[in-house]
Amino acid sequence: MKYTTLPNTDIKVSKICLGTMTFGQQNSEAEGHAQMDYALEKGVNFFDTAEMYSVPARQETYGSTERILGSWFKKTGKREAIVLASKIAGPNPNFTYMREKNDFSPASIKFALDQSLQRLQTDYIDLYQLHWPERKTNFFGQRDFKIQDDAWEDNIHSVLETLEGFVKEGKINHIGLSNETPWGIMRFLEESKYHNLPKIKTIQNPYSLLNRLFETGSSEICMRENVGLLAYSPMAFGVLSGKFLTGEKHPNARINLFPQFSRYNSAQSTEATRLYQEIANKNGLSLTALSLAFIEQQAFVTSTIIGATTMEQLKENIDTIEVSLSDEILKAIDAVHAIIPDPAP
Repeated sequence: MKYTTLPNTDIKVSKICLGTMTFGQQNSEAEGHAQMDYALEKGVNFFDTAEMYSVPARQETYGSTERILGSWFKKTGKREAIVLASKIAGPNPNFTYMREKNDFSPASIKFALDQSLQRLQTDYIDLYQLHWPERKTNFFGQRDFKIQDDAWEDNIHSVLETLEGFVKEGKINHIGLSNETPWGIMRFLEESKYHNLPKIKTIQNPYSLLNRLFETGSSEICMRENVGLLAYSPMAFGVLSGKFLTGEKHPNARINLFPQFSRYNSAQSTEATRLYQEIANKNGLSLTALSLAFIEQQAFVTSTIIGATTMEQLKENIDTIEVSLSDEILKAIDAVHAIIPDPAP
C-alpha cells in the first residue's frame, strides 16, 4: 500500500480509501465485515461512510452502513487502526426522516453527529464532512451553474464555529467538504483563514476518466491551498470496468439496479469508455487498472475512494495501487479527453 497524510495534519492515510455505501443494501453485514477485514489486511487504513448510507438512501436503510462499521469496530477492537470519515447530509425534501430540518444549523449538526457516533460505536470521527451544500448550486450530475431564486443566506462562518466546538469537545478531529464547487471551497477557506476557524482538510467530489470537471477550477485550489481531493466514483458506477461494452446485461450492477443514477449512461460515456479500453488493451492493462491508476497518480488526490460489491472487485481495485502509468499512456488518455471531455458530469 502507498500512504500520504491528510493535508495539514500528521495523520497517515492510505492512498486507497474503502468506500462503504453498499453496506446494508447491496452488501450484508457479514460481507461488509469481510471487506473491512481484507482492506485492512492489505494496508487500507482509511474508511469513508455517511449518515445517509446505504445508497440509494431510503428510510428503511438509513444509517445502516454506519451501524455495520460500528459492529465491526466492536467485534474487532480495531477502531484505532482506522482513519474514519463520515458525513452529515445536507438539505433534501425527501430526507425528512433523518431529522426535522436537514440543514447545518448547530442543532442539526449536533443531532447528526451524536447519532453517527452512536451508530459507529466510537467517541470520535477523524474527518467529518458536509455531504453537500445547503445552497442551490450545481452538484450531483448538474454540469452548469444556473442562477436560481435561493433563500439561503451565507452561514459558513457559523457552520465553522459550530464544527470548531465539536473539535474542542474531541468528537471531531478534522473537517472536510463534499460535492462542493470552487466558490464553496474558497468561502470555507476564506472564513477559516481570516477568523482563525478550523480549516477544511479535504474535498470529496466525483472524479474519473469520465468526469474530470474537478480539474477545471478545484484542482488548482487544492494545490495552492493544500486541500486534498478524496475522489469518489472513480469507476463511474462500474462503467469503467468495461463490462458494459460486451453486450452482457449485468442486471445486478448498480447502474442497472438504480437507474436514477443515469449520468454514466450516455452514448458519449460509452464511446469514451471504449476508447479508454483500447488504451488499456494496447498496454496490457485492465480498464479498471487504467482508470484507478490515473486517479491515484494525480498530485491533488489524497486518496481514491473505491467501492465494491464483491471480494473479487475489491481485490482488483486495491491491487491497482501497484500500477504506474507512463507518460505515453497519460498522453493517450488526454487525447481521448480532448475529443470527448467529461461525458458524465
